[in-house]
Amino acid sequence: MKLKYAVNLHKGLTAPVVLGLMFYFDEFGTGAWLYLALHGTYGILWLLKDRIYPDRQWEKQVSVGFGIFAWCALLLYWVAPWILLSSGLQPSGPVIAGSVFLVVFGTMIHYASDAQKYFTLKYQPGLITEGFFANCRNTNYLGELMIYSGFALASCSPYGWLGIGAFFAAEFIPNMLRKDRSLSRYPTFHAYKEKSGLLFPKIW
Repeated sequence: MKLKYAVNLHKGLTAPVVLGLMFYFDEFGTGAWLYLALHGTYGILWLLKDRIYPDRQWEKQVSVGFGIFAWCALLLYWVAPWILLSSGLQPSGPVIAGSVFLVVFGTMIHYASDAQKYFTLKYQPGLITEGFFANCRNTNYLGELMIYSGFALASCSPYGWLGIGAFFAAEFIPNMLRKDRSLSRYPTFHAYKEKSGLLFPKIW
């Protein structure tokens, strides 16, 4: 099976799962609807992105066992809505504003940088050093970090950060370092590395 089957199943189920939790805990406050809108919409957009410009890393073949393991690991991302809806806590105005900002801004730079990478490499393979990647070598990871930070913030609990914290340490950082090692084969990579940040834009 392809790894993306497990990932897409999780993304697609997020809205129904959050809605189910809302009914299970009888929680229909502002925080519940906010979370459903933010995380549910993100899941739908992910599936749309996969249809238009799929990421090659999710296309690789894996065993069914590994696919099940990957799907189970992704359950960590549902800790945030579980905590929010089971606690009955309501996010404050500043928390709502911060969550919306992080998710909207993060979605834009994540999906737009993925689109740039996909279509650039499709027609001109090589090192990408302009656009979203001019000052940051992993703008897509930065966007994803912002998105899940927005979800975690909306959970109103430090435990809501469990999912993004675990994946950032176990997946994001190793992938970024692996990507740097792979790109080092290009003669111009060293100069590009000097002017760009690994995760955050280098603007000085």
